[in-house]
Formats: sequence, C-alpha cells, structure tokens
Amino acid sequence: MLLNEQDSQLILIDYQDRLMPSLHEGPSCIQNALRLAKTASAMHIPIWGVEQNPEKLGPNHAELKSYCSKTLNKMSFSAVADGLLDWLVPPQRPKSGNARSLPKHLQKNDDAPQMQRPSLVLAGCEAHVCLMQTALELLDNEIEVWVVTDACTSRTERNRDAAFDRLAGSGAELLTTEMVLFEWLKNADHPSFKLVQSLIK
Repeated sequence: MLLNEQDSQLILIDYQDRLMPSLHEGPSCIQNALRLAKTASAMHIPIWGVEQNPEKLGPNHAELKSYCSKTLNKMSFSAVADGLLDWLVPPQRPKSGNARSLPKHLQKNDDAPQMQRPSLVLAGCEAHVCLMQTALELLDNEIEVWVVTDACTSRTERNRDAAFDRLAGSGAELLTTEMVLFEWLKNADHPSFKLVQSLIK
C-alpha cells in the first residue's frame, strides 16, 4: 500500500524550541520535518501542528509552525485526548428526512462523520511519548497512521527505537521522509517534482 497525496494529512508534533536541543539528532529531525511541510504545502495537503504545554516548553520551531493551518496546544501527551480528531473529521450533518420512512433495522447508520483525508502522516517528538501515544490512540480509533521515522526523535536512540517497534507492532506504517515525498509525487511529471528534488539534494 502506497501513500496517496489526495488522502493525506500531515501532523507535526512538539518540535518545540526549548525541547529540541536535548534530543538525539534534533537538527536533522527538524530539517526532515521542514522537507515534509514544504512539500505538503506545495501539494495543498493539510498540515496541523501540536505543542505540548507551550508556556513551559515554548512554541514549535517558527518556520515549521508557519506551514501549519492551526496548532493545537495540549497538556495531555496524546493530542487525541485534547481534541485533535475534532480538527481532522468534518462536523456532523444534521439529520434530514422522515425517521419513520424505513424500519430502524433497515436504516443506514450514516451518523458518524467520515475523515475526508484518512491517511495521517505523523512526525514529531518525543517519539516514545507524545508521538507514540497520539499514534496509538489514532490506531485505536481505526485510523490509518504513517510515522516518518527520520523526522521523529527522542532524548535517546533506545527510547526512539522502542517507540518504532511498538508502533509497527500496533499497525502503524513506518517510513522515511524521502519515501513519503516520492509516494506523494508518484511520478517525475508531478508539478512538485523539482521542489522535492531541490529539498533532498
């Protein structure tokens, strides 16, 4: 199964200025997140940001934050617990028609709103805490989760890699920044091909 540009949303988790210096390979992680954000922006893929307790940890990296449509401030480690799904799923339509027109057992259950872009591409920090807990809650909600491993980090490699093992075992797809970009492109005729080429050189 390949990622599809039209089905994707990008979620950037906790790339906060006060947090990044203490994380393993932090600068490289930020650069990969910027590659994702610049490409997603050019392709009109929705981009959402998440910040953990920004009063204490500061805002997300300024350039990265500038690509986000909205940024969710949270205190829970999982962004789902603090309302992320409300942003990703369109609001419910009011019921219409006569409820008596069909017997209850023949009525379709269209009450649950559907996510219009169901492939959630996640990247962020710390991989074994906020990113992992957000991803696991999304998976619990039967949502398709793709984790960009080289745009994620933790204070230690061991914690980061343990998160990847657990996420893979729970059903998340693990991939790299370049894998995401080229799966979004699909071919060299894509209008964003030259942009991607320049970002990875």
